[in-house]
Amino acid sequence: MDFARAREIMVDSQIRPNDVTEPAIVSAFMRTPRELFAPADKQGIAYSEHEITTSPDRALWTPRDTAKLIKLADIKASDSVLVVGAGSGYEAALISQLAAKVVALDETQALADAMAQRFEVIGARNIETLAGPLGQGVPGAAPFDVIYVAGMLEILPEAWTAQLRDGGRLVAVIVDDGGVGRGSIVQKSGTAVAARAGFDASPPRFSEFDRKPYFSF
Repeated sequence: MDFARAREIMVDSQIRPNDVTEPAIVSAFMRTPRELFAPADKQGIAYSEHEITTSPDRALWTPRDTAKLIKLADIKASDSVLVVGAGSGYEAALISQLAAKVVALDETQALADAMAQRFEVIGARNIETLAGPLGQGVPGAAPFDVIYVAGMLEILPEAWTAQLRDGGRLVAVIVDDGGVGRGSIVQKSGTAVAARAGFDASPPRFSEFDRKPYFSF
């Protein structure tokens, strides 16, 4: 299969038509071999419009959703970025071409080690891979200019916003009161944070950040 041609078709049919035309972002998608981050038996559909499960509760999002959330983050070349729930590492690989430094966090050492091997293959040397609880973030590497959450959630842990630099941005798909997932940006100013919804999306959710059920009488 001609993966380079498949990447070009993906960008032209799924990314640019969805209002993601920034040259740096487009270049990152063109240069990153998405098939490397898909399971071996799914590489043939790596550039399709479908989500692809990469491990339990982790997936390659649709290219459209990934591109729109990266655009919303407005990543600068000098930024330090934390990717939470990095999974196979695709988003971190894309973001590494836009930022100065990326920390890719997931829960198990196996996921972190597999990511590190992929990053070595593509020559991404500005990514650090770490294993640990997602809700704790990486306080030792904070503050971050951007936190990119690679999953849908209902509750935003305070630890993440605490690790944002003043003026920093957190992007995630957050479930609204109506149960709809919306690509959102949370911006920090001093000790205050303000959220703004951007686009509808429904990627795999991080169930550990669901609202707790309650009962009323």
